[in-house]
Amino acid sequence: MENTLNIILMILAGVIIILTLLQGGKSDGLSAAFTGSGDLNLFAVQKERGPEKVISRLTLICGIAFFAIIIYLLKI
Repeated sequence: MENTLNIILMILAGVIIILTLLQGGKSDGLSAAFTGSGDLNLFAVQKERGPEKVISRLTLICGIAFFAIIIYLLKI
C-alpha cells in the first residue's frame, strides 16, 4: 500500500510540474514587480477561459491530492 502511494506521489509530482509549465503567464514577469513597470496588480480579477481554466483546475486538484497523500503517508 505504501509503495503504491509513493508511486502515485511521484506521478502526481511530474503532472503538477507539467501542468504548471503549461499555464500561460499572467503578468509581465518578475522584473516588472521589482522595477514597477507595467500594470502589476496581484488582486485583479482575471477570468480564465477554455483550456486555461481546465489546466488551472487540474493543477489545483493534483496539488490537493499531492498534499493529502503526503499527510496520509506521514500518519502511517
